Amino acid sequence: MTEYLRPAFAIILPNLGGFAGFLAINNPNWYKNLNKPSWRPPNWVTPPAWTYLYCTMGYASYLVWRDGGGFDGEARLPLAIFGTQLALNWIWTPLFFGAKKLGLATIEIGALWGAIVATIITFNPINKTASYLLLPYLGWVSLASCINYSIWKNNKDRRD
Repeated sequence: MTEYLRPAFAIILPNLGGFAGFLAINNPNWYKNLNKPSWRPPNWVTPPAWTYLYCTMGYASYLVWRDGGGFDGEARLPLAIFGTQLALNWIWTPLFFGAKKLGLATIEIGALWGAIVATIITFNPINKTASYLLLPYLGWVSLASCINYSIWKNNKDRRD
């Protein structure tokens, strides 16, 4: 039974943090009134995209934990980097939507992007599939970084 519980926990954990970040959004109307780039995906794409990404990153972490000897084996550093990128991921939503710190969120998402790259690199020697599972996540955060920067640049004069 634990053979199913461990991957399930690894998959659920990132989703819990993502959902908590969503709950931190205290004024969704604020976002609607921002000057946003025309090339951003429609709003309805975001929830299923993040659900997929959180599930795949959770499963990837399980594969590395399993194949790398857990926290006492060679997986220790890759999992620590994974935890760092996950924390940066969870911080972004309250920073951008809750605190409305567009510039700081732009810097923060840049750090997140770097942490994802580091996670992919350190996962690869332990489990190649795990590193490949994170590539769509890197792509999505790359797009989100460009959107974040564009919103920050085009709304610098706003007073909210």
